[in-house]
Amino acid sequence: MNIEIEKHKSSKIVEENINYTRIHPYFQSENLILYLNDCIEAMSQLQDDSIDMIFADPPYLLSNDGVTCYAGKMVSVNKGDWDRSNGFDKDLMFQESWLKQAKRILKPEGTIWVSGTMHNIFQIGYLLQKLNYHILNDIVWYKPNAAPNLACTTFAHSHETLIWAKKNKKAKHIFNYEMMKNGTFPEDKMKTQNKQMRSVWSIPTPMPDEKLFGKHPTQKPLALLKRIVLASTRDNSIILDPFNGSGTTGLATLLIGNRQYIGIDNNKDYLDLTIKRFNHYNFNHQLFV
Repeated sequence: MNIEIEKHKSSKIVEENINYTRIHPYFQSENLILYLNDCIEAMSQLQDDSIDMIFADPPYLLSNDGVTCYAGKMVSVNKGDWDRSNGFDKDLMFQESWLKQAKRILKPEGTIWVSGTMHNIFQIGYLLQKLNYHILNDIVWYKPNAAPNLACTTFAHSHETLIWAKKNKKAKHIFNYEMMKNGTFPEDKMKTQNKQMRSVWSIPTPMPDEKLFGKHPTQKPLALLKRIVLASTRDNSIILDPFNGSGTTGLATLLIGNRQYIGIDNNKDYLDLTIKRFNHYNFNHQLFV
């Protein structure tokens, strides 16, 4: 697999949305682009009102030299320097900076999903309101196979929170209600067939086959991202993930089809992992060159 930028086909996303004066794709094909860049810098090059949906999984800032449980063993909770807090004020400034860019580039009817835990989600919720987003839902992603709490001093952490918001309160956003109501979601034991989907989703953490080529320390399950993309986009939507990680958002986008994806990450290893995952699924014979 060749990931040299110059040898990839041109992309409609590049032609319509990117200012080439400062940034260049790390990888591109007909339906996706990956950028090896700081998310704020890369987002600043996207045109106003150009993105249909954003899924963002920003650093949770929980790396504090503590311990957690993984595969039945005690391991460090540290994810990397990128996941360490720089103090409340600097953390807040970072979150506000990328959320401002997100609002600028979303289409008037566009929506944003942000995933977090108690370490960062309350900052996110505050900033969404400060920046005049309109919050649509807070979703509880319940993890039925979550790790136990080794310290036994608090309740076991078994969920994350997803905030879904739209850019403009008056605009009509995309919500595929019937699909969510009547669709089949076998991974979710809490979903009742042919009844409204509720705001608590029971989805296991990533399956082993989602980590064939390696893993990201905060990797999301493919089932979660497929549901989000299906719920809030339609054919020809452009989807952005400013914290690409292992590329699960992009993988969900391409599996569903008829959509385009932009992923940004400042870690080359994670982008290479993303490319391997995309290549493995081989969506069509011409997607990878």
